[in-house]
Amino acid sequence: MELSSLDHQGQSAPGANQQHATSEPDQWWKIHLFRGIVKDIRRRAPFYGSDWRDAWDYRVVPATVYMYFANIMPALAFSLDMFTKTDMQYGVNEVLLASVLGAVVFSLLGCQPITIVGVTGPITVFNYTVYDIMKPTGTNYIAFMGWIGIWSLIFHWILAITNSCNWLRYVSRFPCDIFGFYVACIYLQKGIQVLEIFPQDGPLYLSVMVALLVFMLAYTCGVLGTSTLFTHPIRVFLKDYGTPLTVIFMTGFVHFGRMNNVELEKLPTSTSFEPTSGRQWLVDLWNIPVGDVFLAIPFGILLTILFWFDHNVSSLMAQGTEFPLVKPAGFHWDIFLLGLTTGVAGILGLPFPNGLIPQAPFHTESLCVTKPVTEQDSDGKVKHYFKRTHVVEQRFSNLAQGLLTLVTMSPPLLVVLHLIPQAVLAGLFFIMGYQALEANGIVEKLLFLLREKSMTSHSDPLNNLKRRGAIWTFVGIEILGFGATFAITQTVAAVGFPVIIFLLIPLRVMVLPHFFTSEELGVLDGPTAGPHVMESVGGSLDDLEKRHGRTDKSSASGTDMTHDVEAGRGVMQDDTGSAIVAGGDAGGEMRKRPKTEQ
Repeated sequence: MELSSLDHQGQSAPGANQQHATSEPDQWWKIHLFRGIVKDIRRRAPFYGSDWRDAWDYRVVPATVYMYFANIMPALAFSLDMFTKTDMQYGVNEVLLASVLGAVVFSLLGCQPITIVGVTGPITVFNYTVYDIMKPTGTNYIAFMGWIGIWSLIFHWILAITNSCNWLRYVSRFPCDIFGFYVACIYLQKGIQVLEIFPQDGPLYLSVMVALLVFMLAYTCGVLGTSTLFTHPIRVFLKDYGTPLTVIFMTGFVHFGRMNNVELEKLPTSTSFEPTSGRQWLVDLWNIPVGDVFLAIPFGILLTILFWFDHNVSSLMAQGTEFPLVKPAGFHWDIFLLGLTTGVAGILGLPFPNGLIPQAPFHTESLCVTKPVTEQDSDGKVKHYFKRTHVVEQRFSNLAQGLLTLVTMSPPLLVVLHLIPQAVLAGLFFIMGYQALEANGIVEKLLFLLREKSMTSHSDPLNNLKRRGAIWTFVGIEILGFGATFAITQTVAAVGFPVIIFLLIPLRVMVLPHFFTSEELGVLDGPTAGPHVMESVGGSLDDLEKRHGRTDKSSASGTDMTHDVEAGRGVMQDDTGSAIVAGGDAGGEMRKRPKTEQ
């Protein structure tokens, strides 16, 4: 990677940034049209060449293979769900083509090309809920969804032009963890639903066994890949290719011995490159009453709310603070592109694609280069772990997995795809749901609370909180937020669940500070992405709280966060006048330098 370019390309002078950062932000009613989009393009454009040159790295190969399986397999399950619940209006080809559309557009044109875009569980719920609502009216469903996409395109572009993504500065780990927990549970639920279709005899028992074996083998490969067993090349191979090889092996495993006599449900397919229902690819948008064209507006608003939150959260999680990223982000431009793909998908009669959770952060994880580290913790125990040194930030892996998905629509691969038992798909849902829960902040806090106190590391920040009840209360609120989101999706009101998700943001900003001290919120919550990522939206919630003096001095260690951004890195100044540069080093660490170096 051309790290040197990060120190001079597309960046304004440090003094100018510092002067801009310390000035008061514009009032909310003073809207500078297109400013966010223009700044996003200016920041990211200098790195477009390196985005392709940096793809000459081994990490791109396993990332591409893994994301191909991690994207296409759940998409096929969602296609089966929509196929049965929308009277065959959406099928395999529509879902695959929607994934290709998202991958190609965002890998070639996006400011955040590592964000994986495709068909998600929430949009599946949205699609068949709209079908249930509109079916009694006799309206042409595909044409109605086309108008929802067109209206949503308009709303996305309005939001992008008016710099609405600046509100992402108020999105912290709190709503992201709740939404990530919800998506993970949807994956686990979907795995169970796949197994429910089998009759109560041999096919059911064999399918359950196959699903559990897929889960256990993929889990074992992941554990061995991060262990101290075997040699480094073997560990890397197991970690990189364990899950794809498990899917391939278990597809053939069911044909061994007497299992070959058990008839298992396979993945459904249709005629290659043809719509499932036999219609034309271009939707007849005018085969619908004029009143229904305007009736699609409120549905378009709900879809826009869902995508604004879902896609941006996917991008934030893909560029989380745990990943040592260095290239700038661009949320405003990507929302503009999301509006484009939403409108095109509506015109073609495809499910609307957007950012994928947990695939987006999984993609970044698969692109991380690590090194083994051995050190002593504060308890005097020697621990071995792998430290992320840098991320291979490039566009090729996203584009390649999208093109592989397009090739999958060809006749030979559709035949191969039809050989995969749905039980294997259920197991893949289980492992992806588990991996998403394992990295979720809600689960981490619950494990801390349930762990024996003497077995908790003294270096854990949660140990610094005086009120243990504050942790229980915070986790309880998060679980209630998840429960409300999950519950509404199980009813006919599921089409309104984006509103519940969106309300988590003001709940965190306006309500929680009345129940928790600033020190507690500093430990229990935090920014989702690093300073150089949040520069696109004007900083993070943590920055705003520190600027307004609400952060406890003991937790801030006498350091005030400013909005200074130098060479794509967040800059903080302590009371000695020295600068602490965060997020710029390959390891994502902080380093201190004298004031004169500025």
